[in-house]
Amino acid sequence: MNQPPSYQLLEQDPPQLQLTGNWRFIDGIPAIEELFDQLQQREMTGSLQLRGGNLGAWDSGLLTFLLKLLQWARDHSIFVDCSDLPEGVCRLLHLAGAVPPQPGRRRRRRSDPILTRIGNVTLELHQTWQDALRFIGESVLCSGNLLRGRPRFRFKDLLELLEDCGAQALPIVTLISLLVGMILAFVGAVQLRMFGADIFVADLVGLGMAREMAPMMTAVIMAGRTGAAFAAQLGTMQVNEEIDALITMGIPPMDFLVAPRMLALMTMLPLLCIYSMFMGILGGGLVSAAMLDINLTPFFLRIQENVGLQHFVIGVVKATVFGVIVALSGCLRGLQCGRSAQAVGQAATSAVVTGIVLVVVADAVITILCQVLGV
Repeated sequence: MNQPPSYQLLEQDPPQLQLTGNWRFIDGIPAIEELFDQLQQREMTGSLQLRGGNLGAWDSGLLTFLLKLLQWARDHSIFVDCSDLPEGVCRLLHLAGAVPPQPGRRRRRRSDPILTRIGNVTLELHQTWQDALRFIGESVLCSGNLLRGRPRFRFKDLLELLEDCGAQALPIVTLISLLVGMILAFVGAVQLRMFGADIFVADLVGLGMAREMAPMMTAVIMAGRTGAAFAAQLGTMQVNEEIDALITMGIPPMDFLVAPRMLALMTMLPLLCIYSMFMGILGGGLVSAAMLDINLTPFFLRIQENVGLQHFVIGVVKATVFGVIVALSGCLRGLQCGRSAQAVGQAATSAVVTGIVLVVVADAVITILCQVLGV
């Protein structure tokens, strides 16, 4: 039956509205304004009964028509009897007629007192320190297994991590180190040229890259690149319950997941730091050749004569410490990750922030120690 939708207002007591045909959008829903005019002309009061015995196929077009009719009836204090309509229509009308919460009616949640919030933050910090200390202790025990020659991870995983932390990081380390060396040389050249001490730019670039800029910039790059990747990888494994599966099988996540990542980054970051030192010095030499007419040969000879090997050793030691910090920060945040996609993103962000902050703190501590020891 492909009968178009129609309605008829019957003269009964109470008045009845007969619905017939297929009430679908594709068939064309009648304009309800004409029905409103008819009802107003008859000065409808009391109630109105809907008859749906001759209804065919229907969709949301019928519901839209009826909802407008019910709203008009409520505005004119008219009761509409929908009991004769199909059961599915009645259920949907009841669901659509549920009263939504009105704005301003919902009770506002009172914020906690300031002392309560301070206490909650203190408890969270205390729990965070406990988790961090427990993680560091487990990392030390895991390092003991490595020193005893009893690693509990696959050598293939370590090779893949070494490639990811080392070879694949060379382009960004090259770019940043070269630019940092050029910036150091440019800043030094602007000031030293005023005193005719152009050659001392080599000392500035050599010392700056060897002791501070090369290990620091390499660590920051790896914290944003590799530390976040470690946190995202372990966080995704938390979401997929892979870490729970490892624990169920008796495989410690610290030995199987954290140890190879810590070993890989602790191995590759000093090598990247040495490479960063060379690229930074090369960038400084290029600026010196362009601005101060100092060729690369005297520039490198000046660094060889005045920048001792101990300065480069200090930079490499810093890079080794930074590698451990970045790896542990990424793995810690990854293992603390929740069970949602949002938690994975938060873990990656927290790993970067934690890694960079701890790297800066460690650099300050090492620098002070070197100053006290006279190195």
